[in-house]
Amino acid sequence: MTRQVIAGVDESRESRAAAVWAACEASRREVPPRLLHVRAWCTPVSSGASESASRRPVALRVLRAAEQYVRAACPGVRVASEQAEGPGSRALLSAAEEAAVLVLGFRGLSALTGFVLGSVARAVVARASCPVVLVRVGRAPDDRWRYDARRAGVPRAGGRDVVLGLDLNDPCDEVIDFAFDAARLRNTGVRVVSAWRAPSVLSLGPGEVGLIDGPQWSEERRGFQSAVLCTWRDKYPTVAVTGDIVEGRASPPLVRAAAEACLLVVGRRTREEPYVGTRTGPVTHAVSRHARCPVAVVPHS
Repeated sequence: MTRQVIAGVDESRESRAAAVWAACEASRREVPPRLLHVRAWCTPVSSGASESASRRPVALRVLRAAEQYVRAACPGVRVASEQAEGPGSRALLSAAEEAAVLVLGFRGLSALTGFVLGSVARAVVARASCPVVLVRVGRAPDDRWRYDARRAGVPRAGGRDVVLGLDLNDPCDEVIDFAFDAARLRNTGVRVVSAWRAPSVLSLGPGEVGLIDGPQWSEERRGFQSAVLCTWRDKYPTVAVTGDIVEGRASPPLVRAAAEACLLVVGRRTREEPYVGTRTGPVTHAVSRHARCPVAVVPHS
């Protein structure tokens, strides 16, 4: 079964942006986008059948409006849509089981306070089995990935790279592959950003091979990053790769790099517990709140 690109939609501007992003991504992957509206996404679901039935026309109106918005932005794209009922996170997590990518919108605030990720989106990001892309309504960068009908229906990336946040202590194939494939689909490059903290004493280098001191650490990390990426350069020979090694916490340089990116890709470790709440790692939390471009959160073991 071909996995679809699914966008969760409601009546917000943010979800319309997510729907357009999903349509662009689906066009790149040569699959139809699918719009999903969850009835009572933000309100409790009543047990009464009559109330449930009364909400169906509203849901249908939301889906039709989203479809029209996508078709206006992406002429020629065929859009599938459906509605579901129940708690929003549960319905979206169920949809994620069938998706290649799940796309959600989130609300922008000021440059000082960052962006708000609602409780439903937080739960989905923390628990989804597929990559989740968070799209916001913003300024010019949003237009960089709008549909370009003049290029045979291939959405453009605006010349901006895909940025990959790569943890050299735990480089995960799923995250790296998603970033390189996204760059391939966009005919652009990958900028890999890895952070490190200078040790105050002798410590193990990357790969836990040998004791090195602080001045050697950056070069060791750079060499290890290059070695990790060697396989992916061979697998994606058309994707140009640049690497950055920065000292300190990972989130600030990733947020800075995202200002000039078409997509930021980070990983999220999956958990075996049946319920993990809405917890994500500090890097995922920071970049989803402050990055100026769409953010892809890729689950990995």
